[in-house]
Amino acid sequence: MIEKTGVPAYLQIAGNLREQIQQGLLTPEEPLPSTAELGRQYGVSASVVKAAISVLRTEGLVVGQQGKGVFVRPAGQDQQPEGVDDDALAAQLGEIQSAIQDLSGRMAAIEAAVFPKSSRTDRSGN
Repeated sequence: MIEKTGVPAYLQIAGNLREQIQQGLLTPEEPLPSTAELGRQYGVSASVVKAAISVLRTEGLVVGQQGKGVFVRPAGQDQQPEGVDDDALAAQLGEIQSAIQDLSGRMAAIEAAVFPKSSRTDRSGN
């Protein structure tokens, strides 16, 4: 069922499962077929199937339950992906912004040391 279109197999599978969910062929709280079953159905390895399911988890369309399987997320349930904490994300974003500012300052210092202003202007004073 995977076509040689240049689109990675896991994205093709995720797209197909997404369509099934949106069309109601896979209903809320219904389990997805097992990784092995999806692998046979699409003719791919388990790792490709897992990558496809990961895409759907990130999109908030499915939710995994340890030891039970992966299920279509119930309608109206918070669409935020599993394990995402808004406060933790905000803190991480703040740390990233701080690190970028720090690196920007360091880069400016390196550029100033390597390319002093006097060598940036040509000898005619322009």
